[in-house]
Amino acid sequence: MAFELLEHEADVGVLGIGKTLEEAFQEGAKAMFSVMVNLDDLSPDKMVRVECDAVDDESLFVEWLNALLAQKDIEELFFVKFEVKIEDHKLVGKAWGCSFDLDKQEVLNDVKAATYHGLRLEKKDKDYYIRCVLDI
Repeated sequence: MAFELLEHEADVGVLGIGKTLEEAFQEGAKAMFSVMVNLDDLSPDKMVRVECDAVDDESLFVEWLNALLAQKDIEELFFVKFEVKIEDHKLVGKAWGCSFDLDKQEVLNDVKAATYHGLRLEKKDKDYYIRCVLDI
C-alpha cells in the first residue's frame, strides 16, 4: 500500500496505510526503516520471526515497531520486507533484512524507539491508517 513520514519538532512520525490492518502495520515498519536507511539499497537475505501482544491494536503497533528495533540490534540487520498476522491484539510476523555495510551504505538516522506519542489508528473508507512518533 503506502507509508508516509510525518513532520515532528524533534523526532519523526510514521504513518502506515493499508487495505487491511496487517498491511498498515507492514507499511509502518517500512516507514520506520526508511528513516534509518535507503531501503532501495538493500536486498534482504535473512528472515527473523517476531511475536508480540498488547491490550489494543494501537499499542500493538508500538510493540511491533520496538520488537523490530530489538531484532535489528540483536541480529545486526536492517529490515525491508514484512509480513504480519494479527488476531485479538496478538501479532505473529516475519521480517526480511540484510546486514549493513557502512563502507557502501549510509545510516540516515538512528531510531531509538517507537513511542505512544501521536499514536492513532483510524479506518477511513476502505483503508487503515496507523501512526506514531519515533524517538531519534
